[in-house]
Parts: sequence; structure tokens; C-alpha cells
Amino acid sequence: MAALVTAVCLLAYFVGFRFYSKYLSEKVFSLDPGARTPAHELEDGIDYVPTNRFVLFGHHWASITGLSPMLGPAVAVIWGWVPAMLWVVLGALLVGCVHDFSALVVSMRARGMSIGKVAEGIIGHRAKTLFHLVIFFGVALAMGVFVYVIAVLFSISPEWDPQQPLADTASFPTAVLPSGALIAMALVMGYLLYRRKFPLIPTTAVGFALMLLAVWAGVEWPLLGLERAAWPEMSGWISILLAYSFVASVLPVWSLLQARDFLNSLLLYLGLLLAYAGIFLSRPEFVAPAFRPEPEGAPAFYPFVFIIIACGAASGFHSLVSSGTTAKQIANERDARFIGYGGMLGESLLGLLAVLACTAGVLGAQGIPAADVWRSTYADWGSMQGLGRQLGVFITGAGHFIERLGIADQKLATAFVAVVVVSFALTTLDSATRLLRFNISEIGETLGLKVLDNRYLASALAVGVIAFFAFYKVGGRPAGLALWTLFGTINQLLAGLALLTVTLYLRQRGRSIWFTGLPMLFMLVSTITAMVSNLADFWRRLDEGTGALLVVGSILLVMAIWLVVEAALVFRRGRDQAVIDDLRVTFEPE
Repeated sequence: MAALVTAVCLLAYFVGFRFYSKYLSEKVFSLDPGARTPAHELEDGIDYVPTNRFVLFGHHWASITGLSPMLGPAVAVIWGWVPAMLWVVLGALLVGCVHDFSALVVSMRARGMSIGKVAEGIIGHRAKTLFHLVIFFGVALAMGVFVYVIAVLFSISPEWDPQQPLADTASFPTAVLPSGALIAMALVMGYLLYRRKFPLIPTTAVGFALMLLAVWAGVEWPLLGLERAAWPEMSGWISILLAYSFVASVLPVWSLLQARDFLNSLLLYLGLLLAYAGIFLSRPEFVAPAFRPEPEGAPAFYPFVFIIIACGAASGFHSLVSSGTTAKQIANERDARFIGYGGMLGESLLGLLAVLACTAGVLGAQGIPAADVWRSTYADWGSMQGLGRQLGVFITGAGHFIERLGIADQKLATAFVAVVVVSFALTTLDSATRLLRFNISEIGETLGLKVLDNRYLASALAVGVIAFFAFYKVGGRPAGLALWTLFGTINQLLAGLALLTVTLYLRQRGRSIWFTGLPMLFMLVSTITAMVSNLADFWRRLDEGTGALLVVGSILLVMAIWLVVEAALVFRRGRDQAVIDDLRVTFEPE
């Protein structure tokens, strides 16, 4: 059953990319292969760097992926596998891919400016500030969750046993050694490729082989030869990860991000290929219910299934990557279809795998049927507060699919998946810190604070606000699911606002707005509904320490409504040539 459903989903992906993305690129946005892109026009060797489209695809895909397409579905399947799968597949094809692709195109035609700066030119000066504040809170909160969850995976609990590492599905210290090795190899590859001009294919082949060797080494030496008592606790790992994100933010993109993201993408290609092959070979059955409308303690199915599953279907964070880094590196306009629309399809493939792993990859334990194990894991909303356990369900489930191929035992297969998860979380962490640095600098420009142009100071401020959310607690415990729910709301709000900006861009140029306008309406209505529900929940739980979340959520709700009103006024004006000229860039012919 699961294999048949998977085949239908893969066919839908093929049709969407082959026909729908082609229509968007040729008929709606009129991509021009002869246009001069910002990567060439503003090349500086740091942020604006013309890049091979396959390398850039890997960098873009790795940057947008992170934990979200795995963690979101791993939580949302509490409502059943059907709604999660439908939103992952159809949401990506009709909303997420359109969002990523269109944000990339608009930014690419605006000198690689961020979506906030583009909004300033299209909607007005206040729009830029509103966008910047939404981006600031959204990225900082999301990366706080990422840092926290990675720290959970790197830490070891009292129950963790190196001889039986799968006994605790929230501890994966086996991922530490290969994750560190990947960073070191990326630094070497960046130097060899960009300074010594080594050929891409053999350099990558050697790096990837060493990466796989590091995965095996992580299984053999899970604690790096340290005594159990010397292994860092979760707070220690959080501090290490924050320090890493600062360093990665200030380095040139060629020195770490591009090479590491390219290696990461190869790692994910292999992981997806093996996992999907395992699904078709083993033909598992779903052990979760198809639809479970009212799990105990869970928020309403609508809109929260669309909020919890963010990056696997649609994500506003992707507009920041598209406009913040990718648009500065794209060498040819035609590459936008492959990188923007195709990159989101790649992420949706990972989200689909997460749905399958958490509903058809669950194994029985000690005589307990797999269906009972699933029901115990997803008993109620309260059982998922820490998030690490649900991510562990994905890791072990996907590892089970790979194990069925007979090329690795369960321990090695699971360790491989854990490395994929952590490596993508890390690459999103450092890319997002860089994006937050850009955002802070643009806020400084608005406020007349030129000191924030300093990338070291802006990166330090970015890391500081990420740290606040990483250490944030509700009721004396890590915020976990509360932060994730608020992040999902902000993230989808940003997606709706990015689509709103693109829709106005199209309208001002006399082009069809339906392909971005309808997804925009759906995202804004769903998100504002979820935001109101979140605020009511935070108000009821003020005695647990939700005050900061209530304040942040309230500010964001006001700003979102304000920005929608500003956009509605612009929409009424129709095509405004002054706005077009204000961007001072060349757009496609009228």
C-alpha cells in the first residue's frame, strides 16, 4: 500500500516540474537566458559569486532543507498520514515551489536584494521595515529550535547504550564525528576548488568517499574516545553550535557554505535513493491511521496541519534563501526554474519520506505490534513536547527502509540517516545566521546605523537572539513544541507575505496573478487564523512563562495585518510605473 501511494506521489512531482514549472518560467515570468544576473554584474567574491547551477542547486537545496521537512511531518502525522501526505505533495507543487521560484526570480531581477528590500520597492518604505521585523523574529526563533534539537540529538541520555544505540531514539552521538568531518572537508574543498582551481568532479568524489568513511567511523567511535562523563551536556552543545554559526556567517560563501552544501546534497541524494528503493523493495504497510481528526490535547486540525508542516510543503524561510543568497549566485536566469522550483521539489521528497518513515517505517518492539508502538508514540499532544523523540522516529524509520536493501545493518543505516538529518540542520543554521546578518544590516540601514554593516557585529547580534530562543523555557522545560508551533505560524506568514509581494510585482507588469495570488490568500488566511489561536493559548498559559511568546506573536500579528493593508492600497493603484522605475533594475519586456 505505502509503495503504491509513493509511486503516485512521485508521478505528481514529475508532472508538476515537467509542465507547471515550465509554464511559469516561460509564460508568467519569461526567463531570459541572455539577461545579465547580479552574480555577474556585482561579483565581489564574497556574496555575489557566479556559480555552476548544479553546485548552486546543492547549496540552495541544503540551505532550505534543514530539520523542518523531517521534523514537521514527524509531528503532523498525529492527525494521520493522508492529510500530512496531501499537504506535503500538493502544497509543494501548487504553493511551495511557486513561492520559492517566484521569490528567486523577483530578487534576481532586483540586483539580488532580499525579499524585504523588494517589498520596499513594490509596496512602500514601511513594507521593508515590517518585512524585516517578521524575518528577524521568524529566523531567530526557527534557528533557536534547530540549535535546541541538534543539541538533543548530540547529547546522551542516561538510557543511551553504545552497544544498543537504538534503545534511545532521541540520542544520536554517532552523528557528531561525521558532522565535524564534513565541516573540515568542506573547508579544504572550498580552498582547493576556488583558490587552487582543482576540478570539481574528482575533488567531490574524494570528499564524498571520506564523508561515508566518517559515517562508519562515527558508529565505531560514537563518543570520539571520550569517557561518558566528559561528553558535553545539552547546554554545552548549544554553545558549541552557536559559536559555529557565528564563524560560518562571517566566512566567504565559497570557503565553507558552497562546498559543504554540495557534499550535503550528495549525501541526501544517496539517502533519498536508498530509502525510496527500500520502500519499493520491502512494500511496507501503514501502521498509522489514515485520518485522526481530534488527537488528545492537539490544536485544531485546520489550520495547524498546514502550520506544523512548513518547509516540506511551503515555507517563507525559503524566500530568504532564494533572495538572500541564491539570487546573488545564480549565473543564468534560466537556472531559476531548476534551482527554485526543483529545489523545493527535492525538499518535498524529504517531507514525503518523513511521512512514510513515521507511519510505515515504525517497527514493533519486544512482541508489541508496530501499530501499538505508533499509538504509544503519538498517544497525545503532550507526549511530543521535546521534539527529539519524533525526529528519532523519522531517523529509525528511514533507517529501516535502507536496512531492508541488505547493504547495511540497522545500526549503520540509522547512523547514516542521523548524519543526513544533522548535516542539513547545520547547513541551514549557518545559512540562516548569514541571512539574519543581512537582515540586521538592512535594519541598520533603515535606522541610519551604519555600524551594523559590519558583518562581525551583525553576526554576533544574530547569534545572540538565536541563543535566546535556544535556551528559552516554558514551565521550567525547554519550549520545544511551543516554539515550533509559533515558528510554523511565522514561517507560513512570511510565505504568504512573499507571495503577496510577487503578486503585486506581476500585477504592476500586467501579468497573470492567479498562480501566486490564490496560494497567497490561502496562506494568509490559514496563518492569521493560527496566529490568533496561538495567542489565545499563550494568554491562557501566562503562568508557565509564555509571556515572551505572547508579545512576539502579538507584534507579528499586528505587523502582518498592517502589511496586508499596505499591499491592498498598492493593489488598488494597479500598475504604477514609478514603483517599477524605483527599483532601478531591468525587468522582462512588457
